[in-house]
Amino acid sequence: MWKRVRLELARTPEAPEGRRDCGYDIAMPLDREGHLQVEEWRKHRERASVLRFWHNEDPQTGVLIHSRHGWAFSYAPGEDDDEPIYKLEGHRLRQGEYISVTEKGVSLPFHVASVEAS
Repeated sequence: MWKRVRLELARTPEAPEGRRDCGYDIAMPLDREGHLQVEEWRKHRERASVLRFWHNEDPQTGVLIHSRHGWAFSYAPGEDDDEPIYKLEGHRLRQGEYISVTEKGVSLPFHVASVEAS
């Protein structure tokens, strides 16, 4: 089942309360437990999109990819701009859960703010 997942920056030293204006809106296939449905992604990977929104920056659109390094958000061909997602295949993406995304070499925590039908 395709879902729209919203991730928002969780608490960090620079943002002790987290930030609702920093995160990702992702279209991805999830099962009932909130796990990524890899086979569905393989069949329809063109639907697996991401919108990165960040305070004081222009939004970026990209895709959810899987490479030899694992799962990542990618905004252009090549690996230079890829943002790895820590162990996406093992995480449950349900409201209130947490996941880490590496941006520019720094791992940041995000909480799942919402999961809705896509």
